Amino acid sequence: MKRLRFLLVRGGQGVLALLVIATVNFLLIRAAPGDPVSVMAGEAGASDPAYVAQLRQQFGLDQPLPHQLFSYLGHVLRLDFGYSYRQQQSVAHLIAERLPATLLLTGSAFVLSLLLGVALGALAARHAGTWVDRAVSVVSLVFYATPLYWLALMAVLLFSVKLGWLPGFGFVSIGVSMNAWQGALDVGRHLLLPASTLALFYMAVYARMTRASMLDVAQMDFVKTARAKGVRPGRIQRAHILRNALLPVVTLAGIQAGGLIGGAVLTETVFAWPGVGRLMFDALLQRDYNLLLGCFLMTAAMAVLFNLLTDVVYTLVDPRIEL
Repeated sequence: MKRLRFLLVRGGQGVLALLVIATVNFLLIRAAPGDPVSVMAGEAGASDPAYVAQLRQQFGLDQPLPHQLFSYLGHVLRLDFGYSYRQQQSVAHLIAERLPATLLLTGSAFVLSLLLGVALGALAARHAGTWVDRAVSVVSLVFYATPLYWLALMAVLLFSVKLGWLPGFGFVSIGVSMNAWQGALDVGRHLLLPASTLALFYMAVYARMTRASMLDVAQMDFVKTARAKGVRPGRIQRAHILRNALLPVVTLAGIQAGGLIGGAVLTETVFAWPGVGRLMFDALLQRDYNLLLGCFLMTAAMAVLFNLLTDVVYTLVDPRIEL
């Protein structure tokens, strides 16, 4: 009952937060220069004021800004994200069509970065002050400081263009007949480069956080007591130090999980990955207001959801914590 009440309260807070985010996004996009009418009229080569006015009326841009805002929020509450006049499809359909590819990419990158980061951080903490610790620190610093788009371009040049080991672009091979197993392997080959590129930056963050947290926990009294009792060093590292050091890592992972799509915009653009990040980038260039707002709201909803899941995971990592 307590858990259900917690989820209901946090869910209500999440809905209010999403409404505030939707309002801010709407006002910021309307404040940006340019609008879809100008872009579409320019592409059509039409400068007739009557045609432009007709387009503005069709998109609802001839209404006062407060009226547009309240109309948009009313549609959002009904889970109606509008219609993309550029794509000639509903926004919900376009996002649902691209969302699986983005979830596959960001989910794979998240799991890979968390596993590698925690493993490297634990290795560095166990061998603190040695060459292993310094090597992990240098590698983490290099990947943390390297721009994501540059890393993606170098990965394409090395592993796709130079060595020819992996495909550099796309989601699947075009024009190749494959069964289900071959298709899954083909998607995996296309996924490897973008997922690894996106994971390396976050892996560096988790490695540094895990190392610092484990070194801090190693100085606590209960760890010293376990050593005095003669508990094996390996068990102390796993059951006493690492488990208690994971709480700040879980916090950081929960915050960054929702923000992975922000990094996926660059990654999907470089690797031509057909996900929401690429859809968001195209909508920005085309001034597709409804589609852009829908993508922003979806990413915000994922961030709120991951924060809620992080609070629940706390109780699994450390049962002493109550919701």
